[in-house]
Amino acid sequence: MEVLFYILMILLLAKVFGELFERVGFPSILGELLAGVVLGTFLIHQGSEIITFLAEMGAIFLLFTAGYKEVHLRDLRESSRKALIASISQIFVAFSAGFLLGMYFQFSTLESVFMGVAFSPTSIGVVVRTLIDMDYLSSKPGSMMLTSSIFDDIIGIFFLSIVVTMATYDQFPSAVQILFIMFKIVAFVGLMLIFRVWFFPKLFAYVHKMHIKESIFAFVIMVALFSAYLAELFGLHAVIGAFIGGVMISDISHAKIEHVQSKVTGVAYGIFVPIFFAYIGLSVNVATLQTVGLFSLAVVFLALVGKLVGGFAGGRLIGFDNYDSLIFGVGVMPRAGVELVLISIGKELGIIGDEIFSAIVLMVAVSIFVSPVLLKMVIQSKERTKSINT
Repeated sequence: MEVLFYILMILLLAKVFGELFERVGFPSILGELLAGVVLGTFLIHQGSEIITFLAEMGAIFLLFTAGYKEVHLRDLRESSRKALIASISQIFVAFSAGFLLGMYFQFSTLESVFMGVAFSPTSIGVVVRTLIDMDYLSSKPGSMMLTSSIFDDIIGIFFLSIVVTMATYDQFPSAVQILFIMFKIVAFVGLMLIFRVWFFPKLFAYVHKMHIKESIFAFVIMVALFSAYLAELFGLHAVIGAFIGGVMISDISHAKIEHVQSKVTGVAYGIFVPIFFAYIGLSVNVATLQTVGLFSLAVVFLALVGKLVGGFAGGRLIGFDNYDSLIFGVGVMPRAGVELVLISIGKELGIIGDEIFSAIVLMVAVSIFVSPVLLKMVIQSKERTKSINT
């Protein structure tokens, strides 16, 4: 019965703290993380298999919902070349910053590679509200941020597969092992594409005619669980399968119905995702943050600057001017969901310890605070310069 009380307190504090942060203009994820830190400090002092399982479900539903709701295959085709160039640029710089920082602080090669991987993804959702508020979402840098963030997640998922293999063999994968990882991913995606073309459309067309209540919603959830399970059968992580499964039904009309999307989001963000973020907060060792202050500051600084510099360079490579390149660089700075999934897996597999885990959680929190403020300042500066010149 104690675990029921813990789950109740996690959801209660996650929603209360999340609401407080939303009211002052910041994403609720900060409140959910803080709820976990507070509960871990004052109430929940030991792990629970049930809470851990619910947190893992949260990671699965977080990435499934991202693929299901946010990825549009048609949009990827239209702007894929430029977005891929911009993504590779910022990921290369961010990954290099994380890897070199780990080596400088004398972490193992595996830990350093993992830091590079954790530095790489982008959470565009953090700055979307700022872009909408300033009527900038449909601008060139705004639309490029959206597409680039999808590639960031896909590349980050591939990096995660490599790191999991490194943890399994306790060494950097050989060329043959990397090719085998790529083969597993390609084989899995290929199988999911077959389902996408030949099975899912017919399945949801039939389900659409069923009389039983919530049948479409139920089968969308089944796709999430099925794709996560299938990924594990292929030797990949469940979250990889969940993300790809979401993408595969993201443009099926009978599956992507507005009220069904709302229900999927409700289950994900009403229950599982807050537990996942709070679980991350529960896992933060506050004492560790105090003892590795210099390292934590270096993680925060280099993670943000790496994305800013890489994003600016990527913007210039695809033809943006200096202002639009700077806007793009600032826009890809924030981290959130995928990064927290990565580090939770890394800690679970024993790849990283408390020092790296806690420092990256701090980096995520700081990036969520800093990025919207900087983005607003840069956009306003561009608008002032444009009005002066005209």
